[in-house]
Amino acid sequence: MMSWGTWLLLILTNLHALARAQQYGCFGGNYTSNSTYAANLNSLLSSLPPNIDDAGFYNASSQAPATDPAYASALCRTDSQLNSCRACVRNATTQLLTLCSNRRQGVLFREACTLRYSDNPMYGLLFDDYSITGRSTANLSSSGQFGASVRALLGDLSKQAAAGGLMVKVAAGNSSASASDGTVFALVQCTPDLSSRDCSNCLAGLVQRVPGCCNGSTFVIMFVPSCTLRFQLQPFYNLTRIQQVQAMVYVSPPPAPGPPVVPSTPSPPPGKGDDNKTRTIIFILVPSTIFFVVLLGFLLWICFKKGLEKNLQETIKNDDEDISTVESLVYDFTKVKAATNDFSNSNKLGEGGFGVVYKGKLEDGREIAVKRLSENSVQGDREFKNEVLLMAKLQHRNLVRLLGFSLHGTERLLIYEFVANGSLDRFIFDPIKHVVVDWHMRYKIIRNIAKGLVYLHNDSGFRIIHRDLKAGNILLDAEMNPKIADFGMARLFLQDESGTNTRRIVGTFGYMAPEYARHGQISVKLDVFSFGVLMLEIVSGQRNGSFRNADNEENVEYMLSFAWAKWQEGAAKKIIDPVLMSGGSGSVRDMLRCIHIGLLCVQENGEERPTMASVVVMLSSVTVTLPMPCKPAYFMRSSLGAGVSKEMDFRKSCGSQNDASITELYPR
Repeated sequence: MMSWGTWLLLILTNLHALARAQQYGCFGGNYTSNSTYAANLNSLLSSLPPNIDDAGFYNASSQAPATDPAYASALCRTDSQLNSCRACVRNATTQLLTLCSNRRQGVLFREACTLRYSDNPMYGLLFDDYSITGRSTANLSSSGQFGASVRALLGDLSKQAAAGGLMVKVAAGNSSASASDGTVFALVQCTPDLSSRDCSNCLAGLVQRVPGCCNGSTFVIMFVPSCTLRFQLQPFYNLTRIQQVQAMVYVSPPPAPGPPVVPSTPSPPPGKGDDNKTRTIIFILVPSTIFFVVLLGFLLWICFKKGLEKNLQETIKNDDEDISTVESLVYDFTKVKAATNDFSNSNKLGEGGFGVVYKGKLEDGREIAVKRLSENSVQGDREFKNEVLLMAKLQHRNLVRLLGFSLHGTERLLIYEFVANGSLDRFIFDPIKHVVVDWHMRYKIIRNIAKGLVYLHNDSGFRIIHRDLKAGNILLDAEMNPKIADFGMARLFLQDESGTNTRRIVGTFGYMAPEYARHGQISVKLDVFSFGVLMLEIVSGQRNGSFRNADNEENVEYMLSFAWAKWQEGAAKKIIDPVLMSGGSGSVRDMLRCIHIGLLCVQENGEERPTMASVVVMLSSVTVTLPMPCKPAYFMRSSLGAGVSKEMDFRKSCGSQNDASITELYPR
């Protein structure tokens, strides 16, 4: 066992680590002291301490004026008393405004509370990119056994916290480390606005960092904006207070309908009359009890569904700075249902992993497209909210326009403008319809998709990365103008943010950039890669994963491999859809240029890919010299056969043709 001197040294070291753990981060751009944002932020932060309650969490946004809104949240450690919690938040407010003077985003971690503010919505979103870690070490008799005990304890507590209610997600407990090292105590906590899955992911991310950063540490405290973790060899939390708070705020879920448990009764003395009476009572009591339990369960289920509907709608309102705008987007479910003839199969336009899209006609004669999310949809409430909030802000001729949304029980409906000709894949991959789409039309589609992406990446006021760009998500109007659709997977950044990493990989394989599929790296170059694949599909008229070689119809190849091989051989014309080859030399030149640009977009190294602004310049001007492309991602060497050595020679010269990065090309 440790001596008293060692314990004292360990406690002092822990206190030093705690002092270091009181850290902060400042992000985003700057604001001026007399700006609307400054007034909104100061008013908002001053409202946090008096409004926070025993649950220890409060989230709010500035309501008026609606321009340049501020968002803030405060989270106290659940075992803090209310007065201590409010004092911590009050002091943190003063401190953070000083530390992050005139910065539009900030976060401050203290032992007892976490405070953060932003000019972007935060509620219900997982933030774990910025972290602070404090630790101290001591001599352990068995560091391996200690680490295993800590990881097991943190894993159990993380599951308990993630399973918490809508107001508290916390768990604390202890475990015996070893006979000589004593007992380890730990506490984990998430902001309660997170879903159970996001809370679990946030804490799992912290637990995974422990072996790498803090092996042999007997005291560790970790903070990210959405969750915290702490363990040490001395008791530090008030478990009684945590249990009191949980008892105050936790609401048990409705019981599942089922047969009741009939209480046992003393056996009556033998007698035929008594047996008949008992049997009669049972026959009456059991069915009646079952009926009332089922009825109660049904009523609770109805209330639960309405609660989900109201909660999601309120969340959307809270996350948007202009509540009146959100109110104008809400459509009555019964009217939408009537417009689609009760979601009739005859009105079905298409179907995907999210559910079904129906054509509808409102009472005023407007035609609409209704995306109805299925209950087991891969696009859940988070993606639904994301698409509503994003699309409500975006206005561009090459983006499909969101008219509104509707919620009813478990129903989730998105109402869009009706785009007459459906999705692009129904034309270019169809053995009959692809003849209708000549090169002039395909070239216009390519350029307008590129312009839509430039708007998302540069001109919308935000930096929006679509993450699922493909032919099925490009809609064509009556004049065959393309409109980018399906923003459920999109990510929004500030203009000065280049990107981030994520553990949640979404999208369509074959269109995913390698750095995203392998490491979760998100940047605008992800959409550039998808655009390159899409452009090669439009030129060839074939899907990227099932490209048929004209020289050998039975040989199905991956498009990037085939395109790269033919490009090296100087036979790029073999990539082109044969129905397009009758357009003249000028058209063929443009097709070959599109293949060249497509290969630049799908290069394995994201830094070597052009930006979409550069792609628009390349497509608009034949005088812009294009650099030589490098090897594409997901290159299948076996498809080249004898051409491998030729590819290696070409790879050596890749990049030496023009030392200037293509990303430096901008329109003048």
